[in-house]
Amino acid sequence: MRRFLLSTAALIALTCGTSAQAQTKIELQRFFGACDADYGSVTDVSKAVGECGIITSLINKFEADNPDVDVNVTTVEWPGYDQLNAQLASGAAPDVVSMHYSAISDYQSRGLIDPIDDVLSAQGISPDSFTDAGRGGVTKEGQMFGLPFDNWTMLFHVNLNLMKQAGLVNADGTPILPKSVDELFAQGKQFKEKTGKPYLIQIAANETASYTRILYTLLQQQNADFFADPTKITLNTPEAKNAVELMKKIKDEGLSTTGLDYAAAVTAFTNGDGGIAVNGTWLIGDFVAQSEKDGTALAKGYTVYPVPQLYPGRDSTYADGHSWVLPHKDRTPEQTEAIGKLFKFLADNDYEWARTGHLPAVKAVFDKPEFKALPHRENIVKSLRPAARCRAPSSASSPSRISSAKKSAPPINGDKTIDEALTTAESRINDLLANI
Repeated sequence: MRRFLLSTAALIALTCGTSAQAQTKIELQRFFGACDADYGSVTDVSKAVGECGIITSLINKFEADNPDVDVNVTTVEWPGYDQLNAQLASGAAPDVVSMHYSAISDYQSRGLIDPIDDVLSAQGISPDSFTDAGRGGVTKEGQMFGLPFDNWTMLFHVNLNLMKQAGLVNADGTPILPKSVDELFAQGKQFKEKTGKPYLIQIAANETASYTRILYTLLQQQNADFFADPTKITLNTPEAKNAVELMKKIKDEGLSTTGLDYAAAVTAFTNGDGGIAVNGTWLIGDFVAQSEKDGTALAKGYTVYPVPQLYPGRDSTYADGHSWVLPHKDRTPEQTEAIGKLFKFLADNDYEWARTGHLPAVKAVFDKPEFKALPHRENIVKSLRPAARCRAPSSASSPSRISSAKKSAPPINGDKTIDEALTTAESRINDLLANI
């Protein structure tokens, strides 16, 4: 009997060990924030709100549906590229990483990320299932180097309650938004006089992205082809000077908040400290949730629109997108298959991610009744779906974006003349691009 019990115990241990070893582990590294306290065990994705909540519950759901796959998630501070660079240099890169479309060229050109065409093909995912903007954002030299997840852009998030107080609402309840530079300042002054608050809420502290997104938007609206040569930028131009002068005048005339970092700017808008938050698509879901709560500054008074066309050139906004890429490394066939399953799951659930406010990367989502029913989508999809309106210059790599931001901020803050700043920015960016 003792011998039988020992044999049985050994068999059980062997069976359990085999089961554990059968689970394939993949390392996934992402930004989008940390929220395990709220969503660490949530698998009902429909109950999640916001970028962090939805991506956390999506991964939880994937693991629940695929018990043979263990996704070990590491959350990094946005955008996470410094950490990724260190990991790549030390040979310790994760298997899957979140990456902006505009950063893909930096890594693809150095052979630091792998194409995913075969991974998608093995799961029956056709490149044609993605939007032109999504597929274009990850395609380099005829290959896809990332799973398109969304497209995003900057928007005008509007506090209708304050706009009504300022007399800037149409008879149908929609906000009156500027259609020119002159109207922007006229409406901004009217808003400030009527409410005592700044017209715009902008991110201005510890910031390397918002300045550039607005600068590039204003350049595109003036038909400035500042990346006509993909190997260099042209910034010392009348169009660029117009854009920076506009950004500086907004600050000088007190029409915008100042000194707010990203978190403070978001909080300021939800607290009703200004009329229009200039921020991204990803906040729509969060702001809608605020507007549905009685007693909040946005209660029954939130809407959102594309950044208006302020110049007569064309209606255009800087845009980018999020993707999932594969850092170059050795993987087992089981890991590659597990990543393929994850990518198919994320593509199949692109609607859930689109609830954040991002535009879907999967074409079919646009036709889903539930997507069409999401709040305010009619305001932005009609204008933002065409790739021609929302675009990022193909050479707008992360070094050029960061340098654009750092060099455009000083003249806005009065620390340097506009001409000096643009000359320095152009030279610095082109030095960076020449060494990529």
